This record gives sequence, structure tokens and C-alpha cells, in this order.
Amino acid sequence: MTTVRQRRVGKGTEAAEDQPSEETNVKPDGKIPSGPTGGKLWNILSITVGGIFAISLGLLTSVYVATLHENDLWFSNIKEVEREISFRTECGLYYSYYKQMIQAASIQQGLHGLVYDNKTESVRTINILERMNVYQEVFLSILYRILPIQQYLEPVYFYIYTLFGLQAVYVIALYVTSWLLSGTWLSGLLAACWYITNRVDTTRVEFTIPLRENWALPFFAVQIAAITYLLRTHLQPVQERLTLMAVFIATFLFSLTWQFNQFMMLIQALALFILDSLDMLPTAKVTWLYIIQISGLLLVCVLQFFNSMILGSLLISFNFSVLIARTIQKNLKKGGLLNRLGKLILHVLLVLCLTLLINKFIKKILNLESDEHIFKFLKAKFGFGATRDFDANLYLCEEAFGLLPLNTFSRLSSTLLFYAYGFVLFLLTVAAVIVAFRNLSGSNQVQLKEKMEEYTVTLKPDAAYSLVHTVLFGCLALSTMRMKYLWTSHMCVFASFGLCSTEVWKLILKCLHLYTSQRTQVIKYSIPLITLLYISFKFWPGIMDELSELREFYDPDTVELMNWIKSNTPNTAVFAGSMQLLAGVKLCTGRTLTNHPHYEDKNLRERTKQIYQIYAKRSPSDVYGILRSFGTDYVILEDSICYERRHSRGCRLRDLLDVANGHIMDGLGENEPDLKPSLYPRFCEEIKKNLPSYTVHFTRVFQNKTFHVYKLAKHK
Repeated sequence: MTTVRQRRVGKGTEAAEDQPSEETNVKPDGKIPSGPTGGKLWNILSITVGGIFAISLGLLTSVYVATLHENDLWFSNIKEVEREISFRTECGLYYSYYKQMIQAASIQQGLHGLVYDNKTESVRTINILERMNVYQEVFLSILYRILPIQQYLEPVYFYIYTLFGLQAVYVIALYVTSWLLSGTWLSGLLAACWYITNRVDTTRVEFTIPLRENWALPFFAVQIAAITYLLRTHLQPVQERLTLMAVFIATFLFSLTWQFNQFMMLIQALALFILDSLDMLPTAKVTWLYIIQISGLLLVCVLQFFNSMILGSLLISFNFSVLIARTIQKNLKKGGLLNRLGKLILHVLLVLCLTLLINKFIKKILNLESDEHIFKFLKAKFGFGATRDFDANLYLCEEAFGLLPLNTFSRLSSTLLFYAYGFVLFLLTVAAVIVAFRNLSGSNQVQLKEKMEEYTVTLKPDAAYSLVHTVLFGCLALSTMRMKYLWTSHMCVFASFGLCSTEVWKLILKCLHLYTSQRTQVIKYSIPLITLLYISFKFWPGIMDELSELREFYDPDTVELMNWIKSNTPNTAVFAGSMQLLAGVKLCTGRTLTNHPHYEDKNLRERTKQIYQIYAKRSPSDVYGILRSFGTDYVILEDSICYERRHSRGCRLRDLLDVANGHIMDGLGENEPDLKPSLYPRFCEEIKKNLPSYTVHFTRVFQNKTFHVYKLAKHK
């Protein structure tokens, strides 16, 4: 099991032209420069200073996470096999394709090896570019080969520095989004500082570098920044076209780098649908965003050799359904309150029915079952019936797919982020409800607007989108902890925007009958500055202590195993074991696998369940037959799985297998009445006794404190 230990000493646009005039040309001290020349110069100076802060904070974040990674593992000093082992589980699998491309005799041979891969899944040839989102590894390996840097930079450093560099893009995108929403770069500064000080809950890049989300989320943040700019009013046609192009490129790159892109963009499409239905966004721009999502995903589908999981995605079905329903219901946004509500309910039902019909039709035509495990998991998670499905329970029992722990909120509150977020969320939710009711009731007519201009609650389209975006992704994060990084990063943007927003403070002061323009400006700048000072004084010493703490990678058992495999087994040997371990076997040794952690394939899921019978109560002949059917030469058993204590009873891997096989579970506790005792003892325990019924099929060839490797007999 991989651990770390204490290191031993030894080896050596501020406010743009389309913002309200009240926000334009305002100094941080609340004074407005006199004269058009002074205002223009101040704008240029402010944008320059804000841009410098954005780039500086982005680069500092990259250096910060890179330093943490180095200090935690002593990455520059450990051996290559230890570096590769540090890429745990699926991270190691993805990095192995980068390594494979680097080591190939030519780029063409490397690509051929990926398209016709027979080492990732034994007795089967698969197309890696079709099955997995690894184009980033392909691009990076080609870039490394053609650039004159081989003598100065090792491939692994080129890879990890690229990922750490993307963190700079991520922070700059968050900074710019907050700046665009509030009209002041001070908001962006606060958002970036919150992102850094809440690092534990905003990113995990420093210890899961090759994970797909670390590639994708920076592009998602860029896309949100571009959408925020697109939703502003009074854009020139050229600005709008360029912004749409930026949204498309960011959407395409996000979709290309993460297999869960379709689910994230479905939530985004739901946000657009809600706001468009409530007349809070311009319909034309929303239509363009639907089209961009579809076209970006279809382009990725082409690059992934027409991956059927993309074609059968709910996102494509939903977006097409919305566009069709809108064509059918042309007078959706006309009439009084009751009329509009009736039309809206019919519209929602029509879109829902069309989505299900289109999606079912596509899946029927393509015979698509790749994503069925996700829907089984969701059905079980939200209480629509208990399940004995092995794949669904495997997800349900993982902490990462459980509810968001409550201690997350205490950490976010310690930086004042959660308090600020809750405050802004409440105010803007109230404003959104008022605006939505006014829109639906038809009371937003021009004459009434002019009459009540002084008191009417307003919500700009970009702020409305940010509100619904954060609410929907917040619900996702609360239900599934692994998805919290999509929420917490935007939480930094949303909270900082609210604290620096003229509209928010204007609304509060008007409600308290204390509104003046000068008072609004003073509060708008003083509250964020006080918050920044608090964060700096409280967390700067902790960050410095964190950067000075030195540790060292330490996992001698896994290192010993990988070295033994490389030295004592043929290059063509096929290994079976847990998904997580086998990803490391492929990366460190290049041996062929029976299964791996990329779970988005029905055949692989069935294969993994069969391989995992090594931890179930099965006869030695049954296990041998299963393993040999996949061409297995060696099987690796792990004590940490066989005698697992990390999960409670009912969630241990052996329990999931017992229930799926209809056997009662080990230990004290209840069992479902139809479960029966197995006729055989647990394979992973019994094989260690060297009984004749086991030794006829399996011979132990390697053993240490953690792993046991058995060679399978070659019976005729």
C-alpha cells in the first residue's frame, strides 16, 4: 500500500463598455475620475493591474501545487518505478499511454499501438482512442518528441508540469469570471485567494495528477468565463462571434479530456433551460449554446471513432428535444401568469418525454449498454429500490461517491467562504424569484419598468446564469462527494462576485433605506479588502509551514513486486488482480492485463466481476477456469482486499461478491433471508494453505507482506 513518510536526510476587464455607467471608472476608494481622458486612462491602468494580478496568481498557484507535490514525495529524488507507482489507480493507466507513445519507435507506430491495443485487455484487441479520453496524452507525447527538450527535461516532468501549468489557466479563468460578473478585478483577486486557501476542497491535482478532471476542469472554467461574457448586453456582432468561438473551443477541449463531460454539460444545459423558460436569458444566445454543446460533443465522437456512449448521451437527446419543443410551442413566452405557467408545464413535459424517447431510440438502434452502471448506481443511491448489482454497489460503497461530508463546510467556513457564499446565494435567490415571477406575470412591460425603475429588483443574465449554475452543481456535490470540485471552485467565484457587486449592496441598502451611491462604493470595496486581509493573516503562516514540510515516497512492497515482475516474468505474461493494482502493473512493467480501472464498458465490467472471484467463496477449479478463460498466467492477491477493514460489513469487496453470488457474508450481522452458505471457503484465504486441490492449479512464485503472486498451471 502506498504511503508517505517523513523524509530522511541523506540522498542526495475591470468594467467593460457594456457595464452600467454606475460601475464604470470607479476607483477602489470610491472616487470617480473627472473627464473622459482621465476615465479612459484609469480604465487602462485598472485593466493592466488586474491582468497582472490574474497572471501572477495563476503562476503562483502552479508553483504552489508543484512544490507540494515535490515536497510530499521527494519526486526529484526517487527512482522511476517509485514515480510511476505514485500515479495511483486509473492515473497510472492514463499515464501508461503517454509513456507508450514516448517509447514507440515512431509517432505512427505509437498511434497504431493505441488503435490496435492487445495489452490493456487480454485476449481482446481494443481501440484505446475510442474507449478512453487520452488524446491529451497523445498530443503531449508528440509535442515532447518534436520539441528540442529531451536533453533537458524528462518525459515525466514535461507531463506533470503541463498539468500544473493548467492550474494557472484554471485560476485565471476563475479570476476573470468573477471580474466580469462584478465589474472589478478585486473580486477576481478574492476568488483566486479563496481557491488557494481552500485547496483541500477545490483541487486534488497535486496527488492525482493524470486524473481526467485535472485536464478538463481548467477548460470548463474557461468555458464558463466565455459564457459569462457572452451573456452581457450590448455586445457588438464581432465580439459575440469571437466569444461564441471561444465557448466552442473550450467546450470541445473539455469534452475531449473527460469521459464524464456529457453529464456535466447536461447540468449546464438544464441551467440554460430553466433560465430561458423563465425569460431570464436571451433565447438566441441560449440556442447558440445548445448548438455548441451538441456540435462539440459530436466532434469528440468523431475523434473517438464514433464512440456509442457519446451518441447515446442524455445531453444530445435533451438539447435536440429542447430545440424541437421550442419549434412546436412558438408562443411560449406570451400571455398572463396562469397562461404562461400552463404553457411552461406543458413545455417541460414535452421536453422530458422527447428526451426519453430520443435517448431510448438511439440506445436501441446502437444496442448501447456502456453507461447502464451509472443509472443503476443513481437508482440505488436515491432509494429507488435496493440492488444486488455488483457494479452499482461497488460505487455506492466508495466514499468518493457518497454524500458530501459535513466537515467540508467547517473547512470552507474557516476562510469565510461558506458564510459569504450563503449570504450572496440567499440574496440572489430572492432576487431571481422576484424577477422570474415578474417575467411570467408579464409585469416587465416597458411602461411599468419606467414607473418602478427606482425600486425594481433586477438580475443581469450573467449573474442569473451563475446563480443557477452554482445551485445545480451544489446539488451534485452534496449528493456525490467526488463532484465537489466542480462546485467549490465556482463557489469562490460566486461569493467574491457577490461581495464586490454594486447590485447586491444597492439592493441591501435600499431595503434598509440607507442607499447612497458613495456608501455603496465604500462597502463594495471595503468588505472584500477586509476579507482579503483576514485570509492573509490567518492562512499565510499555515501555507508557509505546509511548503516547508518535507516527506518521502515510501512503498517498498509495491516497488519489490514491480521489480520482481520485470525481472522474473516474460514480456508477454498476462496478469490478473485488482483494477487499481493492475493499472500500476501496466505502467511499471508493460505486462498484459485482464482488467483495469476504466469502467465505462459493459464487457469489462463483466470481466472484472469474474476476475474478482479470487476474493469470493469459490472452488479452486472454478477460479482457475475463469482466470484461464482470460489467458491469465499470473494472479496477484492482496491482503488489504482479502482481509479488508477499511469498509464496514456489507461494503467490503468480499461482501459485495458474496451477496452477488447469493452467499451469506462473513462476520456478525444480518443477512438477507434468501442468501445461503457457500459450499467452499474463501479462495484468497484458502490458497495460502497449499492444499493439493489448490497446488494442482496454482504455484506461489512471489510473496511479501502485502502481495502474493501465483502462477497458473498450463493444463492441456
